[in-house]
Amino acid sequence: MDKDRIEGAAKQVKGAVKDVAGKVTGDTKLQAEGKADKAAGKVQNAAGGAKDAARDAVDPDRT
Repeated sequence: MDKDRIEGAAKQVKGAVKDVAGKVTGDTKLQAEGKADKAAGKVQNAAGGAKDAARDAVDPDRT
């Protein structure tokens, strides 16, 4: 598993926490930061997935 997938998933979780905290406290800036972090995490996770797929295509027996 590519490190970008792990870091991307972590960003998504962090963003979700910020988003909920912003909703609960009424802090629209925090909520917007959360949504941005979630989006960045999704992109990073997808990039990691593409790297994994490329490596698997080159070396399908990789474990």
